[in-house]
Amino acid sequence: MPLRLAIEDHMKASLCRRTLENEAKAYPGIEGCIIHSDRGSQYTSTEYRTAIQKYGIVQSMNSAGGRCHDNARYESMWARMKEELFYSRDDKSENYTMEELKTMIWRYFMSYWANRRICTANNDLPPALKRRLYYDTTSLAA
Repeated sequence: MPLRLAIEDHMKASLCRRTLENEAKAYPGIEGCIIHSDRGSQYTSTEYRTAIQKYGIVQSMNSAGGRCHDNARYESMWARMKEELFYSRDDKSENYTMEELKTMIWRYFMSYWANRRICTANNDLPPALKRRLYYDTTSLAA
């Protein structure tokens, strides 16, 4: 199953909503899924929360503002991506074009992270393989 990313040069609610729309197209059975985020205004916006309700997604933030533990795995993933993709580079360039950044991030997540990077939390399987095995198993059970 393909993962559809939405990448822009801003962090507005419209980007987050579009990401939800892309995922709902890729995974029609997304209803009931739990989504984690920080407490940024884009995630607490009416636009974003309306999209969450539209697709039947559960937002992990509670009325008290959420728990930091809910988002820890994703913050760790972004930190690791920045270290592996940008901070450890020899050129240390910070002058990438938007198209260069999109290509670098797409290749990192879609080629390397999802399909080849070993994840100890997944019994040493890459995330895409773990997801495929999960869906294969749930299809057999149904």
